Amino acid sequence: MQSGKLTKIFFLAILSVAVFVAGCGDFWQAPSTTTACTTNCTTATSGDFYILNAGSSPEIVGESIVSGTVTAISGSPWALEGTPYSIAMAPNGDFLVVATTAGVFAYPITSGVLGTAVVVSTDQAYAVQVDATDSWLLEALPGAGGVIVGAVPIDSTTGVNNGAEKTAAFTISNTAVQTNKLVISPDNANIFVALGAGGTVVVPFNAAVAAGTSPFGATATTIKVANTSGSAISVAVDSSTTPRLFYIGETLGNSAGTSGGLRVFNYASLGTGTLTQASGSPLASGGLAPNFILPAASGDYVYVANGAGTSSAGNVTGFTISASTAATPTYTVASTSSTAAGVQPLGLAEDSTGTFVLAVGSLGSPYFDAYTFDTTTAGQLDSQIVSTTAASSIAIVATP
Repeated sequence: MQSGKLTKIFFLAILSVAVFVAGCGDFWQAPSTTTACTTNCTTATSGDFYILNAGSSPEIVGESIVSGTVTAISGSPWALEGTPYSIAMAPNGDFLVVATTAGVFAYPITSGVLGTAVVVSTDQAYAVQVDATDSWLLEALPGAGGVIVGAVPIDSTTGVNNGAEKTAAFTISNTAVQTNKLVISPDNANIFVALGAGGTVVVPFNAAVAAGTSPFGATATTIKVANTSGSAISVAVDSSTTPRLFYIGETLGNSAGTSGGLRVFNYASLGTGTLTQASGSPLASGGLAPNFILPAASGDYVYVANGAGTSSAGNVTGFTISASTAATPTYTVASTSSTAAGVQPLGLAEDSTGTFVLAVGSLGSPYFDAYTFDTTTAGQLDSQIVSTTAASSIAIVATP
């Protein structure tokens, strides 16, 4: 009975988010005067970041934090064609890609300013990424009874289409491809896609194939949800080029099956036939809906943006990662901190200086929050700058 109640609450929350995003036409505005900072305040400057707004006037908003104040990039915002699904930054920072109902577009970046968009793919991709070589656009979109993963060869400096798309289809029961929830491992070897009740699929990838050859492995790994009533709604991989762990966020995914859960898997166990989880996994994520997972660049922490219903404040919960000293180390993950966020936070990003963790959401204030790492409590985030201006933000990326 409790699990059913929580499932109902979660789906009502997601429905409300969808209704809000579809009906909201407000532009996101730089929070030049509003601040939540009372201790450990900063006057630091960040790298550039880009917010994806849905609503009746879809757009990309470009910003940076200059001496503690959010400042618009010249030319921002940039209007979008179609309703947006997903945004991704090229690892080299030369361009970003946005998937909408009108297709997938690449925007060249010059000194932070977005240039004219070009169509890379006409697919209505629910999630996109750019591989580590900056030469493949990766897509995930619904297929008949499962998911289709696509790879489009692109120019590594502009993102322009450079050849015919290759696809691989996987039949997986109960699949619901999640928007903006595709990631590729930093070693460029595996693609991860969150599929709702269908679990999470891991598809082998090889960027160095000959022209005209599919870069996908023939056999994918499907990771079922921890609780049959749950849903895989987020996924992430360690930021190291030799990944240690990968993460899945699920509703009803904690050990008791009663709240959101963070599942932590040993990356090296992929392809062995037996996936192993880190000690402590699965953990309570900190809310009902673990909407986004952000492994910190330092490798010491991972953060989860949690929703707690349609009207309750969400949070960003931090987890520590520790490793044994064995030749083949084992890993332990433990909850360490929780910081308030807006209702249903949907996206997180770490800026290029490693100073700020940035959060956006679309359902309730604050709609934007810039956190810094606390100087006395390891892993704790301190809120620095917030925006209470109603917005329809669904995702955020930062320049590398």
